[in-house]
Amino acid sequence: MALRDALERQQVLVYAVVLPCAAAAGLMVPASERLHILIEPVIGLLLYGMFTQIPFLELCSALRRHRFLGALTLANFVFVPALVWLLTLLLPPGEPALLLGVLLVLLTPCIDYVIVFTHLGRGDATLTLAATPLLFVAQMLALPVYLWLFLRGTAVMVEPEPFVHAFLVLIVLPLSAAIITQLWARRGPGLGTAVLAVAAWLPVPLMALTLFVVVASQIGMVAVHLDLIARALPVYVAFLICAPFLGRVAARIFRLEAPAGRAVAFSAAIRNSLVVLPLALALPAPTNALVAAVIVTQTLVELAGVLVLVRVVPLLLPDRVAHGL
Repeated sequence: MALRDALERQQVLVYAVVLPCAAAAGLMVPASERLHILIEPVIGLLLYGMFTQIPFLELCSALRRHRFLGALTLANFVFVPALVWLLTLLLPPGEPALLLGVLLVLLTPCIDYVIVFTHLGRGDATLTLAATPLLFVAQMLALPVYLWLFLRGTAVMVEPEPFVHAFLVLIVLPLSAAIITQLWARRGPGLGTAVLAVAAWLPVPLMALTLFVVVASQIGMVAVHLDLIARALPVYVAFLICAPFLGRVAARIFRLEAPAGRAVAFSAAIRNSLVVLPLALALPAPTNALVAAVIVTQTLVELAGVLVLVRVVPLLLPDRVAHGL
């Protein structure tokens, strides 16, 4: 347990080492692009490991935290889409693949490493973890609606099949397996308990593996289309600056305590790039490669930005003004 706790405390350092190694491998080893076939199964395993750690009794408690869920919903599905719409006006016209990539990644709140950074930023990571399944289902239902609204008049056609596939493979399957594992472990000491104990070790190494696979397989496409993709950088930076303030507003509207408010701020700021990437790769070629590269670029910008946010968000929502408006 002590070793696992130490690994979890140092996971940001682990990711900081993995990212440049993955970028170097992707740029210097052409065969790295073939790693894209591993993205979906690795993400599925990552989510299984994370879902096994969700305390479902606390999930019921979280569901009773109506103000937290209200603030989370307001921030992620009202404020953030409005912000994204405004920011996409900064993108050059006539580049539908660029627009689609930005929309896919910025309209979907993160459900994995947001928990880590919420904890590091003195937010209530337990509430974030417990709300994860609900947040994922909500975004998978809302995303097609947002894309229909924002992409009208563009040349990009988004079919529903990739979304259905991602929902089944990346949420239903891992979540069902995690619930079965927990029920198995509740029967008493035995193989089920051992499986649950092993699963507790999975999130950090699988997150590192996921980041490596994603970056190594997609960084080459980022380099090829750097001129175009660079036009999304101001949008990503502006989003990271503005989104925590929107989370703060939502938290104060619902009069949340400071740790819960910080959780909302982190949820508003950190996006679901690793889960929407399979959606991008399922698009028709050559659009899929460019959209995936746009999404990976957001991941790189975000992982640098959240290292600042873990220090800024506690200042944005200090304990002494937690209930103030």
